[in-house]
Amino acid sequence: MGRYALKRVSLMLVTLFLITLMCFVLIRMLPPAELPMNDPHTKVVQARREAAGYNKPYLVQFWIFLRNIFTKGDWGVSDVLYFGQEVSTIFVSKLPATMVVNLYSIVLSIPIGIAFGIWAALKKNTITDDIISTFTMALISVPSFVYAFVIQYVFAYKLGWFPFLMKQGTDWFSWAMFKSMIPAVLSLSLGVIAGFTRTTRAELTEVLTSEFMLLARTKGLTKVQATVRHALKNCMVIIVPSIFGEFISILSGSLIIEKLFSIPGVGMLYLNSINGRDYPMFMLLTVFYTAIGLVAAIVVDISYGFIDPRIRMGSRK
Repeated sequence: MGRYALKRVSLMLVTLFLITLMCFVLIRMLPPAELPMNDPHTKVVQARREAAGYNKPYLVQFWIFLRNIFTKGDWGVSDVLYFGQEVSTIFVSKLPATMVVNLYSIVLSIPIGIAFGIWAALKKNTITDDIISTFTMALISVPSFVYAFVIQYVFAYKLGWFPFLMKQGTDWFSWAMFKSMIPAVLSLSLGVIAGFTRTTRAELTEVLTSEFMLLARTKGLTKVQATVRHALKNCMVIIVPSIFGEFISILSGSLIIEKLFSIPGVGMLYLNSINGRDYPMFMLLTVFYTAIGLVAAIVVDISYGFIDPRIRMGSRK
C-alpha cells in the first residue's frame, strides 16, 4: 500500500507540473491586459512584468514563475482585478465563502442521497423505485445551472422565501447568511444527491442478490437485519471513498453557481481572472483546482484499501 501511494503521489506531481506548464504557456500566449494611458501606476506594472520575464521566451518565464514560488512563496501580484495586491492573500480571503457553501451542500446531500438509494434498492422494480430512478436520472442529466434558475424563480421570485443573491459579509454562520445561502446550497446539492442515490442503489441492489445474503436470510435474519448488518457494510466500500472525495472537493466550489448567486468565492474569482487576463491570479487558481482534483482522486483510490482489508493496491501475487 505504501509503495502504491508513493507511486500515485509521484504521478500526481508529474501531472500537476505538466498541466501547470501547459496552462502557463497558453495564458501567456494571450496579449496582457492593456494599461490605461498616462496612469502613474503604468510604469510600476510594466517594471513588474519585465521582472516576471514577459518579454522573454515562455520557458524562461515559467522558470521565473516556479523560482519565485519555491524560493519566496510568491505567486505574483494582481495587475488587473486587485491592483498591487498579492494574489495569494486575495485567494485566502475568498476561500471561506466557497468552503462554507459547499460544506452545507455536502452535509445536506450525502445522508439524503444514501437514504434515497437504500429506499430505491429495497423497493426494487416497484413504483417507488421507478419514481426515484426517474428523478435521479433527470437531476444527473440536467446541468446544475438550469435548476439553479428554477430555484431562483420559484423560491426567490415567486414565493419570496430567499434572496436572489448571497448576503455579503463574513458572518458565515449567522441565520441571515445561512438563509441567503440556501438557494445556492440547494443548487449544488441536487446533483450530489442524485449521484449518491444512483451509486447506493446500484451497489445495494447487487449486494442484496448475493449468495451470502441468501444464506443470512436462511439463518433466520429478517430482510432489514440482513441489510443493516451485512449488505450496507459491503456497500460502504464504494460509498465511503466517494464521500471522502466530496469533502475534499468543498475547496473547489462551482464556477457557474458562484457567478449566478454572487458568492464571493474562488469560483467567481477564477472567472474574473480569465475575463480580465490577470495572469498571476489565473495561474494560482489553475494550480489550486488541478491539485484539488488530483488529491481527491488519490484519496479515493487509497481509501479503498483501508476500508476493505481484502483490497491490496498494487500488490503482486
